Amino acid sequence: MHYDLDVPREARPLPHNPLKAIVAPRPIGWISAMSRDGKLNLAPYSFFNAVADNMVAFSSSGRKDAMTFAEEGAEFVCSLATWDLRDGMNDSSAPLSRGQSEFAFANLETAASRKVRPPRVAASPAALECRWLQTVPLVPLEGGEPDNFLVIGQVVSIYVDERFVRDGMVDTAAMHPIMRGGYFDYFHATADTRFQMRRPKGAGEFTGS
Repeated sequence: MHYDLDVPREARPLPHNPLKAIVAPRPIGWISAMSRDGKLNLAPYSFFNAVADNMVAFSSSGRKDAMTFAEEGAEFVCSLATWDLRDGMNDSSAPLSRGQSEFAFANLETAASRKVRPPRVAASPAALECRWLQTVPLVPLEGGEPDNFLVIGQVVSIYVDERFVRDGMVDTAAMHPIMRGGYFDYFHATADTRFQMRRPKGAGEFTGS
């Protein structure tokens, strides 16, 4: 089966675009940002990832508060979304009025950041404090005005709850992060689903078939 995007929707073999179900599970960027006049925004973004050493990015569909506040204040924070915080994360996605605090709506407490003005989610076990670098309009092949924007930030400080640091390394599975799938699906990382692999050090050392 092929799902072509350059044909009319009624000619496609599935009722929904399967891209999000295939590019999955995806990290959730739980972004907090502060406007120039001090208003707070908190929202989860499933188009989020690390894009380079000490750089992360999230994609905004339309010019939403997280994006515009990150640009205004030149800073944002990404808190780790976890199993225990799944309801608060979901509640913070509510379409509130501009400047209305999702922290308050979702009953989430804030904690002061170390290097930037926007706070992190206090109950989250990890957070990335970022300085805004640039916003890239994502112009499609057919051209026209972009509807999506890639917001890139540089990480300047990382908060980690010390309970999840073991032998000098962060125990990701112990934090129980959740990730986004397609449709209404989410995924939950645990120690049971973790495995390790080491890359070959050189072509001459590879012994597999």
